[in-house]
Amino acid sequence: MPAPRLLRVLLLLVALACATSGVGCSDPRFPHLGRVRELHRGEGRPAAEQEAAARGVLARLLPSHSGSFDFRVISADQCGGKACFIVDNHPLFDGEGTPQVLLLGTSGVEISAGLHWYLKHYCAAHVSWDKTGGAQLSSVPRPGSLPRLPSGGILIQRPVGWSYYQNAVTSSYSFAWWDWERWEKEIDWMALQGINLPLAFTGQEAIWQKVFQRYNISKSDLDDFFGGPAFLAWSRMANMHGWGGPLPQSWLDDQLALQKKILSRMYAFGMFPVLPAFSGNIPAALRSKFPSAKVTHLGNWFTVDSNPRWCCTYLLDASDPLFVEIGKLFIEEQIREYGGTSHVYSCDTFDENTPPLSDPNYISSLGAATFRGMQSGDDDAIWLMQGWLFSYDPFWEPPQMKALLHSVPVGRMIVLDLYAEVKPIWINSDQFYGVPYIWKVGVGMSMEGIEQNPIVYDLMSEMAFHHRQVDLQVWVETYPTRRYGKSIVGLQDAWKILYQTLYNCTDGKNDKNRDVIVAFPDVEPFVIQTPGLYTSSSKTYSTKLSKNYIAVDASNDEYEHPHLWYDTDAVIRALELFLRYGDEVSDSNTFRYDLVDLTRQTLAKYANQVFVKIIESYKSNNVNQVSNLCQHFIDLVNDLDTLLASHEGFLLGPWLESAKGLARDKEQEMQYEWNARTQITMWFDNTKTKASLLRDYANKYWSGLLRDYYGPRAAIYFKYLILSMEKKEPFALEEWRREWISLTNNWQSDWKVFPTTATGDALNISRTLYKKYLHDADLIQPEGIIRLRDLKNTPW
Repeated sequence: MPAPRLLRVLLLLVALACATSGVGCSDPRFPHLGRVRELHRGEGRPAAEQEAAARGVLARLLPSHSGSFDFRVISADQCGGKACFIVDNHPLFDGEGTPQVLLLGTSGVEISAGLHWYLKHYCAAHVSWDKTGGAQLSSVPRPGSLPRLPSGGILIQRPVGWSYYQNAVTSSYSFAWWDWERWEKEIDWMALQGINLPLAFTGQEAIWQKVFQRYNISKSDLDDFFGGPAFLAWSRMANMHGWGGPLPQSWLDDQLALQKKILSRMYAFGMFPVLPAFSGNIPAALRSKFPSAKVTHLGNWFTVDSNPRWCCTYLLDASDPLFVEIGKLFIEEQIREYGGTSHVYSCDTFDENTPPLSDPNYISSLGAATFRGMQSGDDDAIWLMQGWLFSYDPFWEPPQMKALLHSVPVGRMIVLDLYAEVKPIWINSDQFYGVPYIWKVGVGMSMEGIEQNPIVYDLMSEMAFHHRQVDLQVWVETYPTRRYGKSIVGLQDAWKILYQTLYNCTDGKNDKNRDVIVAFPDVEPFVIQTPGLYTSSSKTYSTKLSKNYIAVDASNDEYEHPHLWYDTDAVIRALELFLRYGDEVSDSNTFRYDLVDLTRQTLAKYANQVFVKIIESYKSNNVNQVSNLCQHFIDLVNDLDTLLASHEGFLLGPWLESAKGLARDKEQEMQYEWNARTQITMWFDNTKTKASLLRDYANKYWSGLLRDYYGPRAAIYFKYLILSMEKKEPFALEEWRREWISLTNNWQSDWKVFPTTATGDALNISRTLYKKYLHDADLIQPEGIIRLRDLKNTPW
């Protein structure tokens, strides 16, 4: 698709099925993986440090119980040679004030995962990100009264060795503005979820600066190479260069210092952080310094007019001696700066860029050179590669795939099948032609952005410790009790509905979140297919089609309608249950988050219906109806903004303020805020009448963004709809684009400050909006908005 990737969470049941296939890191076909695991054990931090890291999690998560748990690192031999944790009653427990639970594990991560397992399954507690409601710990009994474990305790072994986390673009979509305080919370979350193989991409630009300085490439030379703080993911993957930059030296220095803290804490837990490696992406200045170097100019990546200021990056040819040399220096510089390595390196060649040659020999030489660069700097290197390129680009047919995958000794590359919930590559590639991949040597989560859908991450991380298929229906029944701290049958029933509808998308389609509010159509109205109306040019309309309009049928719609994979009435019933039983858990931050999110979801789908009715009325030349419905749509956007303002997880302000918070001066504040505003609206280049192809991708339902940007944008489109009808002229598509793009550019450069704390009562607001839009009005007819439901008794 013409944008960075979708949110991806690796498919749960398939992950489990592969995990139980008996293929692990000790598989004799992949001896080097076993060697690296042994290196991890030998080079890991001392047991005392890992135990201290686990105690730190407990102190930050549940300080009242710091003395209730005792932590000890044990050898893998005590776990049958596998990673594991053991949770048992403490043999020395003697009432409150003495440790009651003993947690043993092969690393600090395993101990922390054991702590989470106990709190989750024995204390009905729940842990999620702060933005999604935070931790529910009210159900944990007081110290000295914790639940007893079965005699002999419980032993949980990992069915596979690695639990992977992150996507190459998560660093920009979610982590861009994080400070150490936020990173510390994330690493705690990782440890509790049992994640031991996370990406660690922060600060790499400072390493690149040091490497390229050896080739007499200055800071000013790199200003055109690095992207801005919110766009580093794509400059790292050679999609673009310079956009949003230049990076101040203070940014480079601060991010390097932050990375050292991140790595130190990850290593303290016994994690295996994955560092970046060289893929051939070079600054333009290297060409001038080495004019005889073999360099390929890559093609356009989604610019409007192939502007070389941003697009068309440079790739050093794998056959050039500089390729392995730079790769080696980069690995060595990282090890020198960080004081160690986990020997696993992430590198993505031709991410959403088509290779210049399809010759398998060329592909093989590139892969081999990439790995030689890693191995030259670290003889035990393993290449971790995202498999997204095989899903994205039809260029990668079996000969090309095999050439890349087999360019590295088997067992020295691991592939992430990161789009497998929609398009699994392992199925159609004979399991990556024998190359180990995440699922076979591990399980993982490779989402583009975090801090949403906590149920998905709660379940998926737990799968790393299951040997048998989980009964999802039973699991979902217990989820709301843990999440809200109370057992409420009505909310359990609501979650059963959500499990069968919202969280049951199996149609294999993309773009689950392209609703009209956050992804407004940039087409003239007659292109949009509407039920019951023809768009054939043979049909006579009072409203005129533009002279350039070409009739299309519904099977070839230029405007892709928002994806709907579930029964909206059923989801509204779930919302009704949330509202009916909400008073019992109204003090729960986790409940308030879910309530706002569910209300937002139902109203977003309702807004899609309103928009279709607007277009139907336009085609029928009903001016009054169009005018009324357009105002109804704008009112809905503003009401949604009010709803979102009632929970901290749906605010624009924190994103912008955290960006400005990393600045050293006013100039940096301006640059960072522009980066933050641009990434979530329309980024990469545009002209006055040509919108960027990378727009509306983040789809952020954030208070402030709806009222200040999405609503005004819709109002512009509606203005030209009504003008078209009043003047009996075709829709002014170019004028709409001009005004929309101007709105966008002005909004991106604005300085308006948005709240960082929530306002309003989420439950009362949700009830009001339910009555206004869902209870009293849903289906819309030319005569006006008619009532869909007339419930006799509303129980609140």
